[in-house]
Amino acid sequence: MRKVLKSNKPRVLIVDDTPVNIHVLMEALKDEYAILAAKDGEKALRLAASEPQPDIILLDIMMPGMNGYEVCAKLKENPRTENIPVIFITALTEEDEEARGLALGAVDYVVKPFRPALVTIRVRNQLELKKHRDHLELLVKERTLELELTREATIECLATLCECRDPETGGHIKRTQNFVKALAVEAAKHPRFTTYLSAEVIELLYLSAPLHDVGKVGVPDDILLKPGSFSDEQFVEMKKHTAYGHDTLAKAEEKLGGNSFLCLAKEIAYSHHERWDGEGYPLGLKGEEIPLGARIMAIADVYDAIISRRVYKPPIPHGEAVGMIMKGRGTQFDPDLCDAFLNISDKFLAIAMEFADFEKDEKRVRDSENR
Repeated sequence: MRKVLKSNKPRVLIVDDTPVNIHVLMEALKDEYAILAAKDGEKALRLAASEPQPDIILLDIMMPGMNGYEVCAKLKENPRTENIPVIFITALTEEDEEARGLALGAVDYVVKPFRPALVTIRVRNQLELKKHRDHLELLVKERTLELELTREATIECLATLCECRDPETGGHIKRTQNFVKALAVEAAKHPRFTTYLSAEVIELLYLSAPLHDVGKVGVPDDILLKPGSFSDEQFVEMKKHTAYGHDTLAKAEEKLGGNSFLCLAKEIAYSHHERWDGEGYPLGLKGEEIPLGARIMAIADVYDAIISRRVYKPPIPHGEAVGMIMKGRGTQFDPDLCDAFLNISDKFLAIAMEFADFEKDEKRVRDSENR
């Protein structure tokens, strides 16, 4: 067996229990390729998974111990080796054998006795196809990353716009975003939520959460920035921020399609002030009529409002805030989500400390933890 590792040439792994066959293939390929060789399946699998990995594998089928079909199946099962092209080179000539090999993921099937020049051409063609596939995958990954960055930048810009309108809540967006993720992760352990709250959905909730109050940009300053309580008329106007947010995000969603992350953002913006008992706004939804993302945001939003300093109220310590949330169990909030919140209230505290608006608030939160 011979290895040629220090080379910029494409690497070919030859797997055959017959030394003569290995030698013939090596002679045919050595000018264009760096050669690795193995006489059994176990060695072939180790070489395929080791650095530097082969770019293509020429695989015999009839070998003692692990046959070529078994080797190919294991290569395709391993994420490190699944994308390496495999060409079967075998004395088996039945059509069923060829179909079996191709079904396992092989890219070609060469019957012995083979012509070395033909094998060389097939290796070259398959490596060229692999190069194009790899390039396409790279372009897709780059495009996907670009779209993700664009999405995150869009969310951040809109959220920052909200902060500009309501400067007292600078850390509110970061806190509630992280509260939502922590609560969703915990809620996913419950049978009611586990099917819906996949890792992907939780990440989308995390990304969408900063847009929950985007509709506040449509609320007049004399109401949004009022330091005291609202009159009845002013409260009616303030409540419209849920509809403003919903309508704005719905228009954007139409442009991006129904599978957009904005679908969740739209639901959260519209329904995070609904109550479990049906006494919330804007639609008076009740129980599970309220989208789950909005129910999660409701707890995150209210908890943050309780512990945060405002011009019209002092901050309330974490322990009291937890008690107030639990008091709303089954009336204001989904009871199972309240239980999940209670399980991880220490995580909420840690998030509140990390993203406190003011240094003295972080100290206050820290002091309340130690009581």
